[in-house]
Parts: sequence; C-alpha cells; structure tokens
Amino acid sequence: MDRRTFLQGAAAGAATLALSRNAHAEHTSSNPDFIAIQKEIEKRHDESVQRLQQWIRQPSIAAEKRGMDEGCDLTMRMLRQAGFGEVTKIPTDGQPGIFATLDAGAPRSIGMYFMYDVKQADPAEWSSPPFEAALVDKPGLGKCVHAIRGAGRKLPVNLVLVAEGEEEIGSPHFPQVVRRPEVLAALRKCNGIYMPSAEQDLDGKVTMTLGAKGVIECELVSSGEKWGRGPRKDVHSSTKAMLDSPAWHLVEALVTLVSPDGNTPAIEGFADKARPLSAEEKKMIAEAARRLDENVAKKQLSVEHWVHDVNYEQALELLQSRPTVNIEGLVGGYTGPGGKTILPHRAVAKLDLRLVPDMKADEALAALKAHLAKHGFGDIEVNMTGGYDPNSTSADTPLIRAQVAFYRNKGIDPIILPRSAGSWPGYVFTGDPLHLAAGHFGMGHGSGAHAPDEYYVIESTNPNVQGIDGAVRSHVEYLYELAAIK
Repeated sequence: MDRRTFLQGAAAGAATLALSRNAHAEHTSSNPDFIAIQKEIEKRHDESVQRLQQWIRQPSIAAEKRGMDEGCDLTMRMLRQAGFGEVTKIPTDGQPGIFATLDAGAPRSIGMYFMYDVKQADPAEWSSPPFEAALVDKPGLGKCVHAIRGAGRKLPVNLVLVAEGEEEIGSPHFPQVVRRPEVLAALRKCNGIYMPSAEQDLDGKVTMTLGAKGVIECELVSSGEKWGRGPRKDVHSSTKAMLDSPAWHLVEALVTLVSPDGNTPAIEGFADKARPLSAEEKKMIAEAARRLDENVAKKQLSVEHWVHDVNYEQALELLQSRPTVNIEGLVGGYTGPGGKTILPHRAVAKLDLRLVPDMKADEALAALKAHLAKHGFGDIEVNMTGGYDPNSTSADTPLIRAQVAFYRNKGIDPIILPRSAGSWPGYVFTGDPLHLAAGHFGMGHGSGAHAPDEYYVIESTNPNVQGIDGAVRSHVEYLYELAAIK
C-alpha cells in the first residue's frame, strides 16, 4: 500500500489481539517482555498515528519529481527517532536511497525493504484528500521498534533497512543502493529480508506469497518526426484524407502485441523462457481456490467475469503463471472538454509487461523491440522507465517458516501461493550476489492499492482482523520468532 493510504473502515474501540489459546499464546501473554511491550504499544497508539500522519502529509512522488528530498529526509529522521544508529542517504543516478542499521547486539540480523515514494493521486477522485486524511502505511515497522525500546527491551534481532524513492516508477536505480559495498556487507549477514505489509483479508484469512512477478514499465511513442510519415506538428483534421496518422500507427502497433481479445501476449520470443507451473504450485493454487471466496475477489476487483469465463481455479492459475502485456494509458492529441478537430503528430502508449520466473527484463525488452521492428513499426520509440526480474523464495527458508509458525500459533492456517501477481524489486536480494530469502509479512488489513480511497484499517471491530496495534504486535512476535527459529 502507498503512504497515501486512506483510512476507512475505522471504528470505535481498539482491536483485540485475538491470540489463540494454545501453549504459544499462553507463553507470549505471560512473558514479561511481551507484557511490557504490549503496554507500550497501547500507550503509544495516538503518538504513532500522529507520527505517521506527519509522514503521509509530505508527498514524495517520483513520477512528478515532487517532494523527494523532503520525503527522504523525513523518513531518515524518523528512522533515527526509532533507534537506528546508522542512517545514511545513498545517492543514485535518480532519487536517493536510504541505508540504516540497528545493532541490538543480537546473534542474528534481519533485513527490511521499504520505500518512501508514492503513486500520483488526483484529489478529485478521492472522497477525502489523499495527502491530508488520517493515513498509515507499512503497519508496524516504526511503532514496533518504538514499543520494544520504550519497554526497555532490546530487539531480538539486528535490523538492516534499505529503502528507495523510486519503487512506484519501477525501481530503475535501486540496484545502485543495494550493491554499495557497505550495504552488501550488511545484507550478507542477514537471514533474509522482508517488506512490512498487511496480509489479512476482510475475513481475517492470510495469504502468503513465495515471490513476485517481474515487470517492465515503458512508453511506446509514435510520431511524425520518427516515422517520416504524417505531420510533424498537429494539423487540422480535414487533412486526414491525404495524410497518415501517427496515432493510428500506434494503435496498429499495439494490436500486434496481443491476441485479438487482448488477453494473450503475441510478442515473438517474449514468453519463451516462462517457467510452467509445477505440480506442487498447481496444488497450492487449487487449495487457494478452495479456501478463498471467489465472489469477494470479484467484488474487490469490480468485475463479473474472468477472462474466457474460466472458473476460479483456472483464473488463479492464469494469475500466477501468465506473463502479461497491459496498456496503462493512451495519450494523444486533444483530451479536454468537447472536441478539437486536429490530426495529432504524436501519440504515446504507457505499458507494463509482467514477467514470470525464468524470464528476464532485459530479454523481454529486447523481444518487444524486435517484434515491433519485424512488423513494420521499428520507428516507434520504446522507452523503458523502470522494471526488473521476477523473484522466488523457497517455503523451506527460515524467513518463511517463521511466518507460517507465527500465523499457525495464532490459529490461522495461511494460504500459500507461488508468487504475487504484483511486483516488487526483490530480485536484488534473491538473485546474485546475495541469494537471500525475501517476502512480505504482517497482520492487519488494507485494500485498493494504486486506486482512489486506498485504505488501511487503524481500529477494527472484527476480532479476526487486526488494527494497527495488533499489526504492531505481530511484527514484535515475528522478530522473536525469527530470532529463535532453527
């Protein structure tokens, strides 16, 4: 979820912790450390929400180059306040990254990934101003550290945090942060890295993922200048009878990228290396389809049908296994009120291409360019703005086993899927040279990513869904689980 997460679904009363009545729950509820930390969590509730409000009200939008230095500096100040001893701004060829460490003198270290940039937001589309409402993001990270330190306890693990300011534009320069010698040295000591998240559905179920698709974000630009046909500036539309149209040229190029229904990539060589689902992955998906509510999924996505009218299990298989070619936006000519009779000299399509394991971002980009050239569209510019390879992590790693153990100790049997259909730059951790386990973790609920009225629940009246205090408690217990797991 973005920092501009809009709070809705908040209700009176703090969330119950809903600890299961097993031996683990009895241990944690009677453990002096947890008792003291829980008191701090509750005491710091209002203070923590106010701190997050301050952070949210500082927009940092990489796509618009808006507020980036201010957002970075504010995040660094807050990390210092949370107890990180070394907090460094890392310059890149784009927006700066952040490298921070908290040495608790513990035998183990855990990495955390974060971002301080957000998506663009049109206030007219929101029911509450996106940068002014009571908002939160990444529940539990800062508050967890504040609560442990406020209770006079040391963290059970050392923390190594790396953050970027370009996640929402495809992380084009994040490798420059991670591959700094001092950052690599710190990460090599870690037993894995995770991104704080809110993994609960509205019914309290938790879905875990063992990786994520990769992505390419790019622009396709058709212009009279490059094409050598059509006008080099906007002209009156009456001339269309004798002039070629760069806008139609772009539309014709886009049609070649997918099947006639728009659902299957048709770029030669694009998906040649796509790894098919294994028998074990298909088993995971079948179990997920059995346990998840298809009607709820359709409602959340505002749809009535899956592609080709497949059943839910088949739809989930497509979601997990299929590379995609998606049009994010089309821009060309006049788009204001009413009409304007022009023949535009330039048109742009914004695309994202999702990649599955064994596909590479650089190879996919090369396939796209070669395809356009082969089909007579070599004049169309392809400008990659960001992107990266897919990532995968084994379910047998301590990072993932600690998550499963935590959830099951809470009476939650997590749904486990091979990967997220969304993307994050985890490949810099799971690939060369680090080969770390990577994932997402956290109780709590939010929804509407990258859309108006995106939200995260601060206080919940549903005992099965944690609000922010319960989410913070989950991070505390997860860090202790990571410290102890074999």
